[in-house]
Amino acid sequence: MNTLSVRAPLRAAARPQYLHLAVRAYSGVVATTFNSSCGVSKRTSAFSLTSKRPISSTPKSQTITDYFPAPETPNVKEVQTAWVHPVYTESQMRSIRIAHRQTANWSDWIALGSVRFFRWGMDTATGYKHPKPGEELPARFKMTEQKWLNRFVFLESVAGVPGMVGGMLRHLRSLRKMKRDNGWIETLLEEAFNERMHLLTFLKLAEPGWFMRVMVIGAQGVFFNGFFLSYLISPRICHRFVGYLEEEAVITYTRAIEELEAGSLPGWKDLDAPEIAVKYWQMPEGQRKMKDLLLFIRADEAKHREVNHTLANLKPTQDPNPYQIKYTDPNISHPTKGIDNLRPEGWDRNEIFMGGTRMEKS
Repeated sequence: MNTLSVRAPLRAAARPQYLHLAVRAYSGVVATTFNSSCGVSKRTSAFSLTSKRPISSTPKSQTITDYFPAPETPNVKEVQTAWVHPVYTESQMRSIRIAHRQTANWSDWIALGSVRFFRWGMDTATGYKHPKPGEELPARFKMTEQKWLNRFVFLESVAGVPGMVGGMLRHLRSLRKMKRDNGWIETLLEEAFNERMHLLTFLKLAEPGWFMRVMVIGAQGVFFNGFFLSYLISPRICHRFVGYLEEEAVITYTRAIEELEAGSLPGWKDLDAPEIAVKYWQMPEGQRKMKDLLLFIRADEAKHREVNHTLANLKPTQDPNPYQIKYTDPNISHPTKGIDNLRPEGWDRNEIFMGGTRMEKS
């Protein structure tokens, strides 16, 4: 985890250079090293461009040490998180497959149609086009390391919104109605935290330029408010929407992994995963390359796919969250935070309430 001081606001006020770094971050004061071949230098977080671009604005002559520079904190080693990421095995991560939950009613169609619309907008913004089976895409749609990073940054900056919005609204509802939440808040906030960790990891590899920053601000502003209002109207549609969105994320990361393994992304072949990723995912020795990082992140997205499709199958005001409960009978199987029970279509109510026995409320 990155470190920061509990006295950071006072330090920032006393030492103007921190404000200077924050204002100048867009120009590459804190960015990665780039060269003309989009290759990787000997440093962990180094990519390249031939000139300034609106997507990534770091000129090749400037060196980035850290996108989020930590202030001097002699008395603070690191900040501990409340959420410890579950450990994935390589076989579990390799078992992830592209999957799609078929629509069953009009609310599913609304969710799927919305995802397709947003997918079109994101593809346009990041210069991406997903090929159909056997289709050869034009050269302008060829994905490079930098294009993939642009897409990942944009995707993860938006993906962290739904969990935070859902958790916030359920938190406020619990306060307003003075009732227990049945474990939904923790899972939703943990999902938002996980997506933010994806973003922080990719920001160790590339710096977004002014165009990408504007796109992220605009997308987040529109998406946050739209999702906020939608969640007030129908949490079930919103969770189904996120489930379909995560299906698309699994497709994106699967294609990136396949291209990396096929040798189409030579700059990533020997690229080490950033230290923040090694600590967060508890990546074992020998599994700390860029390919391993993509496998870990894809597994996270597949888990979000399962979780949100599951929550969409439940009654949000009555049913407890199956990922946060303990059964009186430990022999009853149920979803977990890991990927051992990974099921793309989610667990339906008949499976969650096995044998007609309702789960205990937390």
